[in-house]
Amino acid sequence: MGGASSYIAMLCIAGFLAATWTATKISKALGVSDIVLVITTGVVFGPGILGLVSEEYTECEQTRHVKCQDPELKYKLDNGLELGPALGRIVNMDYCHKEDYHGSSSHGSSDSHAADTQGSSHSSSQDAAHGSASHEVQVADNHTSSVDAAHGSASHEVQAADNHTSAQHASSVGHDAGHGRRLAGGGSYHSYEECLEKSCESDIRTQCQLTPDVFTLIGHAGVALMIFESGMHFDFDKAKIVGPWACVVAVFGTFTPLVTGALLTMAFGYGFFPQGVSAGTALAPTSVGIALRLLGEAGVLQENFGQAIITAAFVDDILSLVLFNVLFSLGGEFNIISVVVYPIIGIVFMAIGMYGAMAFWPRFLDGWLLKKLPVKEGKKIPYSDEALFLSMILVLLAYGTITHFLGTHLWGCFIAGMSFACLSPPHHAHHVWSKQTKRMTSWMIRIFFACTVAFSIPLEKLLSLDAFWKGSIMGIGPCILTKVCCGPFMGKEKWVIGWAMVGRAEFAYLIAQMAAAGNMLNQEMFSIVIWALLYATIFAPFIFRYVLNRYIAAEGLQGQPDEHEHDPDEPAHLEHDTHSREERRPSAASVDADVEAANADYKARMKDLEEIKVQPFDNEATRLSPASPVGKGGQCCAPFTGAMM
Repeated sequence: MGGASSYIAMLCIAGFLAATWTATKISKALGVSDIVLVITTGVVFGPGILGLVSEEYTECEQTRHVKCQDPELKYKLDNGLELGPALGRIVNMDYCHKEDYHGSSSHGSSDSHAADTQGSSHSSSQDAAHGSASHEVQVADNHTSSVDAAHGSASHEVQAADNHTSAQHASSVGHDAGHGRRLAGGGSYHSYEECLEKSCESDIRTQCQLTPDVFTLIGHAGVALMIFESGMHFDFDKAKIVGPWACVVAVFGTFTPLVTGALLTMAFGYGFFPQGVSAGTALAPTSVGIALRLLGEAGVLQENFGQAIITAAFVDDILSLVLFNVLFSLGGEFNIISVVVYPIIGIVFMAIGMYGAMAFWPRFLDGWLLKKLPVKEGKKIPYSDEALFLSMILVLLAYGTITHFLGTHLWGCFIAGMSFACLSPPHHAHHVWSKQTKRMTSWMIRIFFACTVAFSIPLEKLLSLDAFWKGSIMGIGPCILTKVCCGPFMGKEKWVIGWAMVGRAEFAYLIAQMAAAGNMLNQEMFSIVIWALLYATIFAPFIFRYVLNRYIAAEGLQGQPDEHEHDPDEPAHLEHDTHSREERRPSAASVDADVEAANADYKARMKDLEEIKVQPFDNEATRLSPASPVGKGGQCCAPFTGAMM
């Protein structure tokens, strides 16, 4: 009965979300980060295997409806026929110029390469006798084409990255310069037809980043909220104490994975840019949440080495945000404004934001705005907390918008979070924020890993032996060892600090996913980076806990575990779940103040009782007649009244 209904689709989505929630619970019971199991749940129940989530929900509209491949493209161009809306739009965008490819039609390599770009999975090798030139073309869209043709004595090596995309096509100087035209963010192509198709695919990727599918949009929003909340945990006072050495640790911990990751990527046969730089940038960020939680449980967060770890992790995140900004400002070619000027402006803006966090916002909010708001008895959420929450939203949007035009909105999210780190009382701003957004952010982060990351993983590449052994090498070397060895000058604490920096969480996966979406990592390298990050995600908590406990026992530190129960709906890996026991429990000073206030209140009440004057009992005046309105009840109270005289 009835017509078509979306009930089954809703049921499937509900089942998928229930599976991710279950994965979080299982991970919590095992005492491990839920990143691995949530990603696995997304891969298994996603469109690639079981298909519980329909493919239509995992792709942006342009990918589903815009087609850039046309087997009759050359014929249509030669005869002046209609190309269709997608390719016709590219023709009118002045990306490709037909006159630049006037000699390409006579090349055997042109036709074979155009055939190879149709997105099929195959391997072909073709030999043509045109001379002694050698053309080797490696296409990352699941196929490799080797074409030996002759056109003089030149040698060409071309590498095309990502699925149906173009990346760095490096052509030697021996080839006629008129046979390739460089597209911003694209490459140099062998034919006019190839330029149109690849430019169309690049345009689709840009449109999908502007209007992504709903799961990707929710996941990215969750990461932005998480980074904002992480900024609220930055402790400026403690950073002054351990800051210099912690900054050195952060610099080593950020740039050694970047450099070694890029070099290993080149050793695997991929270019330095964008593949190597993108892979190295994805390996750079540290998960501060894992270290904070374990240090809090051990009760050593306030030790100098504990504060050094936290400060180094935060500075590491700041440097990674700068790298992230520079990486995606490059966009395939060097532009001094976006690559140099904008990051410098961003650093200046961050410095101003940090000064405002210490000097302006406490005076403006605590000293002026919140004091002017009325206090209403019995109101569940005070007007001051509502105003504070609204201020957080406005600052988050303002700072995110500013840094969006400088490269990435995530930079502004972190600066906005730091703006509320110095308000009084300590951690009240974070309490107000998390009370309103904690469960929402928790689900957004689950969706980020189960959908945004999991759905973008090419299964056939991830599960290949080649991706596994290369990812293992990258995971053990640039991803783990570089972090472990980032503090050799820190004395006895060097291994504790090093293993604390190994953990990876949302930000690292976000960089990898966005680099893949932006055609800066092809499918093979994206799978290798995912394997590397999984190594750090799995092993870091266990080994850090072991090293930390050994150090505490050796030094005789009397840490007391945090007995605060973790929110059952909060993912264990979430970066902002970072309250230590010292932060959650009241301080000794606040407890003493509460006791003194209670004692003063008790004394005041006793004084009021002592001042009550009891009048003498007059038998005659108070003798009750039988007709008295109070009757026998009043008479029975008389003896007690007399006893009070």
